[in-house]
Formats: sequence, C-alpha cells, structure tokens
Amino acid sequence: MRELGELHDLIKIIIKMKMKMNIKMRMRMKKIGTFLLIFSALFFISICMMWSNDSEAVVLKNRWGVGMSNQLKNDIPSVSLKFRRTEQFAWSMLFGVSTRDSKGGYGAGLKVYRTLFLEPYLNFYSSLLGAFINKKSINRSEKGFQFDGTLGTEFHFQGLHSIGFSFDVGVSVNKIGDEFCIETVGYHFIQAAVHFYI
Repeated sequence: MRELGELHDLIKIIIKMKMKMNIKMRMRMKKIGTFLLIFSALFFISICMMWSNDSEAVVLKNRWGVGMSNQLKNDIPSVSLKFRRTEQFAWSMLFGVSTRDSKGGYGAGLKVYRTLFLEPYLNFYSSLLGAFINKKSINRSEKGFQFDGTLGTEFHFQGLHSIGFSFDVGVSVNKIGDEFCIETVGYHFIQAAVHFYI
C-alpha cells in the first residue's frame, strides 16, 4: 500500500513536470511566432521598397513639406518635416511634446519612404518608421520605442499640388513601459500626415 502511494506521488510529479514543459514550449513557440511575424512584415515591406514603376505625377523632387502627424503611440500630435530627395525616396522627421502632468510626454522619430508607383495626383509608397517615445501619467513616466512598417499613399487635389494628404496601413511593433505590443495599424489622413510643400 505504501509503495502504491509513492508510485501515485511519482506520477503526480511527472505530470506536473510535463505541464511545466508544455507551458515553456508554448512560450517558446509564441516567441518564435512573434519573430516570424515581424520578419515576414519587414521582408514584405523591403521587397515593396525595391520595386517601383515610374510615371507622370505631381513633381515634389527636392521640396520640403511642413505639416503634422499623429502616428506616435503616445497620442501626442507631432510636427512633421518631410523632404523628398528624389521621386523615389523621401524621409521625414517627427517631433511632438506635451508638458501636461497626465497624458503628457514626448516623441521623436524618423520615417523613410520608398515610392512604389506614381499616378497624376497620387503616390503609392512603402515606409518604415522608427521612434523613441515617452508617456507621462500622474504618478510615473514611461519610456519606449515604436517601429512601423506600412504601405500607404499620398494624394493631392487638382489645383492644390502643394498640399499632400497621406494614409498608411501595416504593422506596428511598440513598447511603452512594460507593455510590448505587435499590432496591425491603419492611419487615416489626419493621423498619418498632412504636409504643405514649399
């Protein structure tokens, strides 16, 4: 009877060890899945950045765009300064700050664009955004980062070539404080960017 009790205890220990191993294995698989998702998204966007098709469009080469963007995950509107070096490549700097005690903070980032193809009043592009962000609440200040890989478009109205409206869709990898998140994103033209080109 005593041996049977010991055997029963041994079986319980083996089952607990197997359950712990299953939990560890599931966590490893989740990390591998997250890595594969990020790698796939970045690979897709990189391929899109290498492919392009030239056609007639609004000429923005060597022009500066000044405007706004609300893409940073700390929800602070940012001033955006965009420079289109060539018809195929552009970059922008984002900077936003708020001195509020709650819901304040700052953010700064760089976004790189690669035009995929051009239409008369529309540019389709892929882009990568990297930013450092800070978000304040009443009791604490949390720092983090944000990386977005998106596909989007910048469009102009006929007769208003100097104003560009953008919208983006893609994947965001971000972390504020202890919260790490991978999510799909869709930025409408008020969030993505509005630029006045000079």
